[in-house]
Amino acid sequence: DFLFKGGRKMPKYENILVAVDGSEESRLALTKAIELAKDNHAQLIISHIIDTRTFATIEQYDRTIVSRAENYGQELLEKYEQEAKNAGVENITTVLDFGSPKSKLPKDIAQKYHVDLIVTGATGLNAVERVLIGSVSEAIARHAPCDVLIVRSE
Repeated sequence: DFLFKGGRKMPKYENILVAVDGSEESRLALTKAIELAKDNHAQLIISHIIDTRTFATIEQYDRTIVSRAENYGQELLEKYEQEAKNAGVENITTVLDFGSPKSKLPKDIAQKYHVDLIVTGATGLNAVERVLIGSVSEAIARHAPCDVLIVRSE
């Protein structure tokens, strides 16, 4: 156990949420979240949010894009859930949702699952959005009701 100055124990995390999008950064976040879930005997919530804002115009031309994104997200979650099980995490929940990851993760999902730690990669897949309006990880850190761990690649 970690100790604070004065000998108090660091609180254990019970519900750890990790945001995944298939990027290398989110893979590193998953690895760290698995490690923390095992160390804390915590529930691990693995979440993939399909950012529907990017489909608004595309969907007019290609109706299959949303179902393809949903299939990709489901496959990603199943693969990561199996990886967490293989690593020894016992309590795993997967969440596939639609909307803005910037608000869905820190507001809806974190509250629904009583999350006390959110783990996220520093960047993720969407470089254009990061340049224009800031990264998802920054938004999560600003709006989260709990601790946030931003995992960076080396």
